Amino acid sequence: MTPEPAGRLRAAGLDPQAVRDLISAALAEDGEADVTSEPIFGAHEVSTGDFTAREHGVAAGLPVAEAVFALLAERAGGEGAGTGPGPEVFRVEVRVSDGDRVGPGDVLLTVTGPTRALLRAERTVLNLLTHLSGIASATRRWVDAVEGTKARVRDTRKTLPGLRSLQKYAVRCGGGVNHRMGLEDAALIKDNHVAAAGSVTRAYEAVRSRFPDLLVQVECDTLEQVEEALAAGATAILLDNMTDGRMAEAVRMAGDRAELEASGGLTLDRARDVAVTGVDYLAVGALTHSASALDIGLDFVPRSRG
Repeated sequence: MTPEPAGRLRAAGLDPQAVRDLISAALAEDGEADVTSEPIFGAHEVSTGDFTAREHGVAAGLPVAEAVFALLAERAGGEGAGTGPGPEVFRVEVRVSDGDRVGPGDVLLTVTGPTRALLRAERTVLNLLTHLSGIASATRRWVDAVEGTKARVRDTRKTLPGLRSLQKYAVRCGGGVNHRMGLEDAALIKDNHVAAAGSVTRAYEAVRSRFPDLLVQVECDTLEQVEEALAAGATAILLDNMTDGRMAEAVRMAGDRAELEASGGLTLDRARDVAVTGVDYLAVGALTHSASALDIGLDFVPRSRG
């Protein structure tokens, strides 16, 4: 992958090699030949296309889209995306930034390059852009819903295999914040852990003893468990499927001793009511496991343009 796209991926907090591997796998799914485009377009024909939003939302994934073209150019023997016009390179002009609000007719990026290769890239680029922009758009709706409160919208590990880093990046583009990336960077004591250990206290002490420097969050179903977790020294508590009234009471109990996160049964319509209870976070698994794709399409630009 060429230096500029790789640098933009790193600036976004993404691993260029991991993105490259993902793109390679996505392109491989389409096979070696394009039996539709190859008979219609000449090998040296060049076209320009706009990737255009069809609806309102939030853009996410533009550095990833650039990386698709950079990889195709590299494979074709060109110098990479952004190096200038020519039969073996792409000129990519990014029109918006990740995190920007977009609407129908807004062009996210314009790409000039070999027509066959542009069409080969089209579906991979759109699959990534529409999915990531859909997550960013959904996240922004939740963030807007709790605006003016102290609550922040946070994702979960309910992600598609292989796409976690990109999906969590899209959440950040939408104004949300990330929970743990995996099982090793923070502990979350859930009901099964409590059942196996015998109590909230025993589970907390076991994890804290083994990993004294890690964040340990405790899932609580009842106010009694909240009280026990606080007494054990927990500084992060997940309130699972509690009513707004019970969450408000948990906030009062915790004071400034622990950060509280609401989880389970949350809906966008209910988001603000939950936020005003005083919790610090809303855990929303739907951001990544159920977000609808943002409608984006590729439109070829008539040759007479410029």
